[in-house]
Amino acid sequence: MKERIRLFFILSVTFFLILTSVSVEANQFKSKKLSRAELARISAQDKKTNKDGFLRVSSSNALIVNQNTGEVLYAKDTNVQTSIASVTKLMTAMVTLDAKLLMDEAITITNEDIDSLKNSTSKLPLGTVLPRSELLKIALIASDNRAAAALGRSYPTGKSGFVNAMNIKALQLDMIRSEFADPTGLNNHNVSTAEDLVKMVKAAYQYPEIREITTTVSYETYIKGHRAPVNFHNTNGLVRKSDWVIGLSKTGFIQEAGKCLVMQAMISGQPMIIVLLKSYGSATRIADANRIRKWIEKTSSINYLDKSKQTG
Repeated sequence: MKERIRLFFILSVTFFLILTSVSVEANQFKSKKLSRAELARISAQDKKTNKDGFLRVSSSNALIVNQNTGEVLYAKDTNVQTSIASVTKLMTAMVTLDAKLLMDEAITITNEDIDSLKNSTSKLPLGTVLPRSELLKIALIASDNRAAAALGRSYPTGKSGFVNAMNIKALQLDMIRSEFADPTGLNNHNVSTAEDLVKMVKAAYQYPEIREITTTVSYETYIKGHRAPVNFHNTNGLVRKSDWVIGLSKTGFIQEAGKCLVMQAMISGQPMIIVLLKSYGSATRIADANRIRKWIEKTSSINYLDKSKQTG
């Protein structure tokens, strides 16, 4: 009987000590203030939206980087190679501008510019004649594939030379996991990673023309056969939102790539580069972008309050 009482006492004390230890550790975890980098790391594995301040991004591949400091705020499968669809057109624009071609040169839309891969439509009928500058605007704002195809075809060494220049540019930007097969992005062999696309966005941001064009809400021009000017809307609806300050933007979609979005935006006074790849659902990439902005604003506010307390 005494042995049973003694054994019960030992087990009770042991259980009490274990319970106390677990309770202390739990309280320490709750009181611990996680850095934004730690939050981002945990967020990538978190399954509940914004639980405990964590960020959940639905896009399959995502990367958020502070353009000034290089700080990675969030990363999710950033080195996975995937099709990038019309995000390709940022490279198309850079190669076009690098060539120093005459921007007022008239270019005619021909059969070679028709999409035979995905059978996408265009507001540019065969025989349309527009200057290179307008084709560049239409390709970037409305993501028009015929406009982008015409830019590549009218390159001094033709489409093959243009694609070669795209791949050379990628190597120059240290985009070692990227490859380009056409100037439109319709070819699913236009592939890259979130990490490489941050490099491409940083490079494209250095071109004032690309910044201005990709953040233009809409563009009108006269097309043969139309009495009134034809309007081309920006494929990124966020550029029309007054609460966003966007410095560069490009969307993309083909079945193999899902819906993609890359952009540079000012959030909490800092220039952020956001890359979202393989989003599925009509509004997923936009919802992700809005969620990201709110999360950065919230964590920035918390960090600011913490610093104020430390210096107060």
